[in-house]
Amino acid sequence: MLKEQDMKKILDRLETEYPDAACALTYKDLYQLLVKVTLSAQTTDISVNGISSELFEKYPDAYAMAEAETGELEHILRPVGMYRTKAKNITAQAAVLRDVFGGKVPDDYESLVSLPGVGRKTANVVLSVGFGHQRIAVDTHVFRVANRMGLVNEKTVFGTEKALMKAVPEERWTATHHSLVFHGRNCCHARNPECGACVINDLCMKRGV
Repeated sequence: MLKEQDMKKILDRLETEYPDAACALTYKDLYQLLVKVTLSAQTTDISVNGISSELFEKYPDAYAMAEAETGELEHILRPVGMYRTKAKNITAQAAVLRDVFGGKVPDDYESLVSLPGVGRKTANVVLSVGFGHQRIAVDTHVFRVANRMGLVNEKTVFGTEKALMKAVPEERWTATHHSLVFHGRNCCHARNPECGACVINDLCMKRGV
């Protein structure tokens, strides 16, 4: 494992390298954020952003989405993949928001993960981006980069999340999440990481490279 001072250097350098690191999903309100994070599973944020205008013009809130016509919704969601499952999830999700939460997105973890289509990552992103809570959401980029560079040494997404929460100061959780995502997208690729151009190359443990 990395020494504490080396970990701090890595986090500092990544934040300097990606000063604008933030959620790449565009949204107008908390409901749009929740839906778009739900839809982003196993696809790109660009794809999800691309269908948002049509989606929210037809279904602007949970009340409208809960009554969505299945075929029409699936047609809109087709570009993001797994569209049948995702259509089912966000209509069921909307119905729960309507019936249990008065159409509003809840701001606590347990309530969020009770919604259809919402797992740990989605709940943590919504709490972090939407409500300003310090959270570490572990997607494929965070899992790969954190374990590769040696911030943690875990075999599972859940283990990685818990280990990062222990290793990283809480006030840096959200910034660390965004920095790791950006580093994974821009430099530390899964198959061909650009180690020669990496700002933390001298500190990285390069596991699996």
